[in-house]
Amino acid sequence: MAGSSRPGDRPAAGSDGVTVVPVTAATWPALVDLFGPAGASNGCWCQYWLLGPGYHRRPRVQNRDDLQRSVLSGPPPGLLAVDGAGTALAWCRVGPRSELGWLDRRPASAPVDDRPVWSVSCFYVRRDARRQGWTSVLVDAAVEHARRHDAPAVEACPVDTAIPGATRNLFPGVASVFLRAGFTEVARRVPDRPVLRRELQR
Repeated sequence: MAGSSRPGDRPAAGSDGVTVVPVTAATWPALVDLFGPAGASNGCWCQYWLLGPGYHRRPRVQNRDDLQRSVLSGPPPGLLAVDGAGTALAWCRVGPRSELGWLDRRPASAPVDDRPVWSVSCFYVRRDARRQGWTSVLVDAAVEHARRHDAPAVEACPVDTAIPGATRNLFPGVASVFLRAGFTEVARRVPDRPVLRRELQR
């Protein structure tokens, strides 16, 4: 499950030969292996924030093909933490918020302003790599990836697990991980879903 990191569980990029790389044609097979037959979750293939629940209403292979086309055409839609053997341990989607239309349609993640921010919208961690801090590593890498592409800021709408009754769907990440990475809260329309942002240009 995404967001499996816990305070104190934060390996450095490069631990055990792990590197964080953009998803490209070269690393697409590693992403396919990571997502497995289920396409990460219920055949989503990380299409939810593009399509909303509509991803359920079409063949899983279509979701996979759309993600593959995005990877092959570029720019990379996300990042992978890959070990020394080439096995992907974890994924996060990061890119311009404007490319993720379903964010605008959800009250929790509706736009705060009209700035062209980037968004870290989803995570998936290999089952045997969970609770080892890879979400934290990917958040840090996503910030630097967005900075290199001149994003003015990067934001997320993760789950605040400290709120009683918070959703257990942690694919958007956990708020505490982002707060430790220097994000600050800029809005909260739903009790367990703050909008967090990190400024990249001053």
